[in-house]
Amino acid sequence: MEFDLEYNADRPHLIIPEYGRHIQKLVDHCIALEDSEERNKMAKAIVDVMGNLQPHLRDVPDFKHKLWDQLFIMADFKLDVDSPYEKLKKEVLQEKPERLEYPKYASKYRYYGNNIQTMIDTALTWDEGEAREALYWTIANHMKKCYLNWNKDTVSDQIIFKHLVELSKGKIDLTDKNETLSEVKDLLRKRPSNTKSNYKKGHSNKPRSKKKQQ
Repeated sequence: MEFDLEYNADRPHLIIPEYGRHIQKLVDHCIALEDSEERNKMAKAIVDVMGNLQPHLRDVPDFKHKLWDQLFIMADFKLDVDSPYEKLKKEVLQEKPERLEYPKYASKYRYYGNNIQTMIDTALTWDEGEAREALYWTIANHMKKCYLNWNKDTVSDQIIFKHLVELSKGKIDLTDKNETLSEVKDLLRKRPSNTKSNYKKGHSNKPRSKKKQQ
């Protein structure tokens, strides 16, 4: 006996493999139908089957629209049917997206992060006064904490003040102020673990006494 076996390597390429070869054959058969009414009827039936095969798409907004778009994609845009949505065009699908620029760091001091520059720019827009001055010191303390977290070493306040002058383009200078930044031990103080504290509250460190056997 001889069997005519088909191998996937010899079969046509599946455009959307998630739906399987049987759905692709249904789509190809729908394209070949000459009667427009039959094509429309079969196209709607195929979309319903596709929805049952991909139930997770029901959580996607306007999932029916997505199914119709996938139908036209599997048909290589050769299916002439009346879609309830605007037909997806092949040119739009093949259009290359706009190139995203790689994020650039605001300065050479990467350990401060980009947000610190935003904080500095925002502080400079505040009205002069105690609130603005307090924000300067908050930013400086945050910079010191970032520096210590990155380098894991000590740092003098003068270095932080110097970097702040540079990042603010000379508009924020705390060098001659008679104040100091927070201590290293306060900036890097670790919060106690909730698990440990809960364990200590519910359990005693004293050894349990064994009950006397009667």
